[in-house]
Amino acid sequence: MARRLEDGLWQFDLGVFAPLAANVFLLDESERDDTDDDTVTLVDTGLPVNYPTVRSELTDAGYEVADIDRVLLTHYDLDHVGGLARLNGLDAEVYLGAADVALVRRDWDPQWAHHKGLFHRVARRFYPLEGYDLTPVEDGDRIGGFTAFHTPGHNPGHTVYVHEDIGTAFLGDLVWREGEGLTIPFWLDSYDMREIRRSVRGFADRTPAFERALLAHGDPIHDGGDDDLRSLADSLA
Repeated sequence: MARRLEDGLWQFDLGVFAPLAANVFLLDESERDDTDDDTVTLVDTGLPVNYPTVRSELTDAGYEVADIDRVLLTHYDLDHVGGLARLNGLDAEVYLGAADVALVRRDWDPQWAHHKGLFHRVARRFYPLEGYDLTPVEDGDRIGGFTAFHTPGHNPGHTVYVHEDIGTAFLGDLVWREGEGLTIPFWLDSYDMREIRRSVRGFADRTPAFERALLAHGDPIHDGGDDDLRSLADSLA
């Protein structure tokens, strides 16, 4: 069931069980008094096959696919981009980190010998995101009220989106929830563990303050999200 976190902010818990599960978030700024925008933004889309589906979660929250104005993809992994195929009738701008756009469009080829690079070479054959005019996102880009932070390591184009007006960071797979704190993704699911550590430290150093940390895997942190991220960054120094 779709979970309302606060006015205009929803969490969709997609998938069956961990690790075959991912959080998707919807922000409807027309329902809020602290922003100047009135757009509906979907952050990530879940797997190609989910139960519940991203479409049914939209319906549960009172929305239709036609209501979505933009889609922010944190990175090109199937549990984040696969659900696009289920959003029939989507007429929205779709944003993805520039390096991951190059990956899926075959402008850049990961090494065959790299464990995740090999997976992506196969995945993009079946999920090329055709039919979507992907907008490449660079570090520092402003997309409405969101600021993009390039945080590579898990994926070459992994991107975190921070909405400063609502004090919320959409962290994707930069970090995962572990107990009461945060941890980084594991080796098998990532490109470069050292780069992940650099990205966590770098993002912690330059992000604007945020209270709420919304993760793709794990429960949201509603208070002191930037403090938890800083604690993890310090532990990785």
